Amino acid sequence: MYDLKIEKQIFNLGYKFVGATDEAGRGPLAGPVVAACVLIDDNFKIGDDLKEVKDSKKLSEKKREKIFNFIHESSMDIGIGICDHGTIDKINILQASLLAMKLAINNLKQKPDFILVDGNIAIPNIKIKQGIIPGGDSLVFGIAAASIIAKVTRDRIIIKYHNKYPKYGFNKHKGYGTKIHMAALKEYGPCPIHRKSFSPVKSMLQ
Repeated sequence: MYDLKIEKQIFNLGYKFVGATDEAGRGPLAGPVVAACVLIDDNFKIGDDLKEVKDSKKLSEKKREKIFNFIHESSMDIGIGICDHGTIDKINILQASLLAMKLAINNLKQKPDFILVDGNIAIPNIKIKQGIIPGGDSLVFGIAAASIIAKVTRDRIIIKYHNKYPKYGFNKHKGYGTKIHMAALKEYGPCPIHRKSFSPVKSMLQ
């Protein structure tokens, strides 16, 4: 369980609104990369309904959906940023992930005065103090909460795409390069939401 230790250190330095950001969907061969920014203030406490918050990859889909609602109810604000497959192909997945995080921060109603970022690269072109934390989703409550919001939001987008392109099985693999997905790609070729710059898809287009 998280203890808000890092967040409290930041509040003790005089910052009032701390946002934490993470993304979902860097690895898939299709669909968008989605980032979330979860905002809290120094009155925030981790209630019983949030004690199960952890890195989204360590939670079942059912558990993520349940905690997703609790995070929305408890946090001060949540921002979402989305970069679609076309943007990923244009600027590359790393830049698209950073842009999605920037968009998530910009979509908050209350502007944070400090941002905790999962990873080892600062978000470019934002005038807010940042703390960069590698493996942050295992260390920082806010980043873990953001990872859940990003993952659930992205999964819901992919399910809509599944309804549009059912033969690829997006509902099962969410765009990741599983055996089912690779078999469908070989049989049908890429669909409009596949990332053309990603090597398995790229080689099929040549």
